[in-house]
Amino acid sequence: MQGSVIRGQDQKDGLCVRWEIRRDRKVPVTTHQVRVRYAETDQMGIVYYANYLVWFELGRVELLRSLGLAYSQLEKEHECILPVVEATCRYRSPARYDDEILIETRPAMLRGSVLKFAYRILRRAKDGEGAKLLAEGETVHVVCDDQLNKKPLPEHYAAALRGLMAQHHG
Repeated sequence: MQGSVIRGQDQKDGLCVRWEIRRDRKVPVTTHQVRVRYAETDQMGIVYYANYLVWFELGRVELLRSLGLAYSQLEKEHECILPVVEATCRYRSPARYDDEILIETRPAMLRGSVLKFAYRILRRAKDGEGAKLLAEGETVHVVCDDQLNKKPLPEHYAAALRGLMAQHHG
């Protein structure tokens, strides 16, 4: 156990869902791995701060993909877009060129047309060290049509996200 966090993973319907327990409750998490590219760093060899927001987007896309859903289908078939209306990122430690990064993503809230995702960016464990927390944050989105009018999230997307949030909750 690391502090008040226990991590694990479950298999459900052929899908591997990672979770963590914080304050006595499991929170489903999907994880995607990337390697820091040279182009993502500044002159000091440290990842430029805005790239963490790009990684958040990658995490969101992969979370939906892990549920059998896709942003592209949301836009084409349902004429929905998910503009970011708020983004926060707390930087804990720098990422550097060639680091292996883990992007942990979980749905944090779904209320009407508003969605919130939470993220943790970690440096992959190496040389006997544990994974290191580099940044954590959230993005808030409003489901809209192409004219930026609010609309509901298609029910099968909402149901999949609600199911992931409810998984393991008593």
